[in-house]
Amino acid sequence: MNTVHDPTPHDPTPRDPARHLIRYGGSFSPELIARAEGSFVYTADGRRILDFTSGQMSAILGHSHPEIVATVSRQVATLDHLFSGMLSEPVLELAARLADSLPAPLEKVLLLTTGAESNEAAIRLAKLVTGKHEIVSFARSWHGMTHAAAAATYSAGRGGYGPVSPGNYALPTPDAFRPDFTRTDGTLDWERQLDFGFGLIDAQSVGSLAACIVEPILSSGGVIDLPPGYLAALQRKCRERGMLLILDEAQTGLCRTGDWYAFQRDGVVPDILTLSKTLGAGLPLAATITSAEIEQTAHDRGFLFFTTHVSDPLVAAVGNTVLDVLERDRLDERATAAGKLLREGLRDIARRHAVVGDIRGRGLLQGLELVEPGDPDAGADRLGAAVTRRCFELGLHMNVVQLPGMGGTFRIAPPLTASDAELGLGLEILEQAIAESV
Repeated sequence: MNTVHDPTPHDPTPRDPARHLIRYGGSFSPELIARAEGSFVYTADGRRILDFTSGQMSAILGHSHPEIVATVSRQVATLDHLFSGMLSEPVLELAARLADSLPAPLEKVLLLTTGAESNEAAIRLAKLVTGKHEIVSFARSWHGMTHAAAAATYSAGRGGYGPVSPGNYALPTPDAFRPDFTRTDGTLDWERQLDFGFGLIDAQSVGSLAACIVEPILSSGGVIDLPPGYLAALQRKCRERGMLLILDEAQTGLCRTGDWYAFQRDGVVPDILTLSKTLGAGLPLAATITSAEIEQTAHDRGFLFFTTHVSDPLVAAVGNTVLDVLERDRLDERATAAGKLLREGLRDIARRHAVVGDIRGRGLLQGLELVEPGDPDAGADRLGAAVTRRCFELGLHMNVVQLPGMGGTFRIAPPLTASDAELGLGLEILEQAIAESV
């Protein structure tokens, strides 16, 4: 018998999430989760649910990976947390290994906890080093909920909180499925769109452009894979204006797209790289990585980012184990092969169901966009919600983009360790849910 909670006279409704929890966005899952293993989570009642989001897009090695479990058990009994100015071997090792995995000049590492925190540090670095304050990001961006990261986030959460940091500007998102600038053949003219976007930014700027922060694949923005050549063109725009380019690889880093880092496809090296989610494989670990030159300038100017859990040894040890498994099991190659299998399965579903408007993404980060029957230009929020509910009932956890008009876009990101059979099961459930929800 699975017992989640032993109610007491002072706790009459222990399973009611609204009783004591602050609601922090969206709605809570209808069932309590008691445990997780591999590609599945298990409810308190013992029901098995295939996890097609790797937790919060993070558990790239699946849940409760035995080597992660062993590392946590060993490290927490040896050295878990330190004063922020103290260093440990796991921290030094992880910093060196991350630097070795990246192209020059990225070699200086700051180890933190969350993606928002790593982006906050990156923006803070950029402002200090350039001596400027204006930040550019996509109009459908999501970079976190802390101050500077939230100011650079446009996809949600801006209304009602008062002024954000001054000098934040939005670039139009290069969405090939719903293009706003088109060539004569109807395809997205991203070059003209990018020129237009920076024309608007130049008109608004007070001459203090510090940095541009983007994801190589916008995840919360709809799994929008930047067109080949876009990042290089964006970097040129930045250099023309004395800006730094920050790439946020919270969800795309560490093999998920089939490359160790998504920016490798484009031959572009950012000035600052941020990692999170995948680095800890589900545990709170993030990194801000930059060049020795930028780090030296920041240090000379008194860079400050003292946090409670900066350079913590416990999660650093986990990060080293994550790298061990990724390297040994060649999970970049696995993500490529499994991604092809997943992509073909999604395309098969699209061929059989006209409500599937688009399939996009790379490796094991795929997007599927639904459209309303008979109206491909309309958002499919209602249909997306119905498919999500039915998937959960059938034993598959899916995640739709939580933006008005985009609730029919699914973010599909299984663990890199998911088997072909598990991918097939997920595709089978997804197709059944679509067929029963239209």
